[in-house]
Amino acid sequence: MNRLKVAIVSESFLPAVNGVTNTVRHCADRLLAGGHEVLVVAPAPGLASYRGAKVVRVRSFGLPGYRTFSVGLPDGAVGKALADFEPDVVHLASPFALGYVGLRAARRLGIPTVAVYQTDVAGFARQYGVPGDGLLDRWVGHLHRRADRNLVPSTASATRLRRLGVDDVHLWRRGVDLSLFDPAHRNDDLHAAWSRRSSGDPRVVVGYVGRLAAEKEVHRLEEVARVPGVRLVVVGDGPERARLERALPEAKFTGMLSGRDLAGAFASLDVFVHTGPHETFCQTVQEAQASGVPVVAPAAGGPLDLVRHGVTGLLFDPEDPRSLRRAVAVLGGDPDLRARLGAAGHREVQGRTWERVVDELVTRHYPAVLGAHRPAQRAA
Repeated sequence: MNRLKVAIVSESFLPAVNGVTNTVRHCADRLLAGGHEVLVVAPAPGLASYRGAKVVRVRSFGLPGYRTFSVGLPDGAVGKALADFEPDVVHLASPFALGYVGLRAARRLGIPTVAVYQTDVAGFARQYGVPGDGLLDRWVGHLHRRADRNLVPSTASATRLRRLGVDDVHLWRRGVDLSLFDPAHRNDDLHAAWSRRSSGDPRVVVGYVGRLAAEKEVHRLEEVARVPGVRLVVVGDGPERARLERALPEAKFTGMLSGRDLAGAFASLDVFVHTGPHETFCQTVQEAQASGVPVVAPAAGGPLDLVRHGVTGLLFDPEDPRSLRRAVAVLGGDPDLRARLGAAGHREVQGRTWERVVDELVTRHYPAVLGAHRPAQRAA
């Protein structure tokens, strides 16, 4: 395919750390490496360029109760940036607020759009006590019905969008950095420090990696910490950290980690646990599997595609208050099962590279809308 000009309008980008940012970063990396031109439009604050690609920052405000999460505001800079860049396609990353502005601008300019559904906005809002989840769902459906092509990371996400009246839905999963997340990065000294206790056998190290925020239902880590013989390790940061540290004085909190430090932490766990049932994909499950660590995840959303119960991990019923604790106890008490599930999960993710995933955009999804390039029309 000829070199493309791709404008990515994202609800989040560096320095924010979350799934949307991570996906956009990998997309930009691979597109730039392939010789394509990239423009990123994202909420302020942040750098004005990324690996030589221009980043247009728009006005934003911090989400109440979660001030480090910036929400982009309507801004005329979006339309101007797209008109000046003249992209072949506009890639809308988890469109909601800023994505709506990007969609309107693209339609006015006659530029085809690919929208990537990545955030359960209604579920997110419910966790923060924001009313109107039905209205939020209708808004998400409204946006995606007006995009030329819609991509989802899981079968659960596809079902959700179709229930919102979106017919044009295509599965586009996530990659994992197999050179970074690998069992070879296990640190025996680190594991020993985490598992050590003053007397008796070492404890089983059970870890959570991710944002410490209400939508992740991290309060359920208290259930994990009560499993006998378990040492809980919490990797990440967020608005719930202070409360969790008070509630879990015996747990180890590492703060946010990245790169080799994160890979070493993942590989040094005995069990990985994810608590939230609202994930459209759940990237940390893949990263744990790539690290050779057995997974416990909710039987809801994205993990249903990633975890084969009893084969590559264990799924718990998020509606059963005892199910998570039982699953952790089963793995905690059976080292052979841990080894078998960890090895199977590791095999499962081989080949799921970001390069392969982003190349699918270039060879399949972008071309599908380029052939349907339309004249400028009225805004959405």
